[in-house]
Amino acid sequence: MEKVAVFPGSFDPFTSGHLDVLHSALKLFDRIVIGVGVNQQKVSLFSPAARVAIIREVVKDLTNVEVCSFKGLTIDFCREKNIRFIFRGIRTTTDFELEQVIAQVNSKMAPEIQTIFIPSGPKYSFISSTVVRDVLLNGGDAGCMLPAGIDLNKYLKM
Repeated sequence: MEKVAVFPGSFDPFTSGHLDVLHSALKLFDRIVIGVGVNQQKVSLFSPAARVAIIREVVKDLTNVEVCSFKGLTIDFCREKNIRFIFRGIRTTTDFELEQVIAQVNSKMAPEIQTIFIPSGPKYSFISSTVVRDVLLNGGDAGCMLPAGIDLNKYLKM
């Protein structure tokens, strides 16, 4: 039986840390669906369409990775896609504490769906989408925190 997992997040934008966690997860799962969550109440730098396009560009050579957007609860997205695993990247103990609460709530509402935490590599633990957005919004070069070859400027107007 094929093991499939959802990698949910806002990915505003997708960083080298996200890519590192994705590569780790590919050692555990046969196929991964990256679910770009759409939160109407959150102000994003990149539109959902741009975030999906950025990630598709990054993973274009990974045939076992699918990218799509979704609204609502991650567990509902998993049920819609008939997926029983969620994985989340963890950079710090603060990430773990927040993600543990979310995983426990998800487990209570959807006991058939298992959440797995995957730590980022140490060289990526300082990278967050929030930091990347802040650097970009203040005219800085965030290239050292992004997957190689990705020019975010072309996605800002999508």
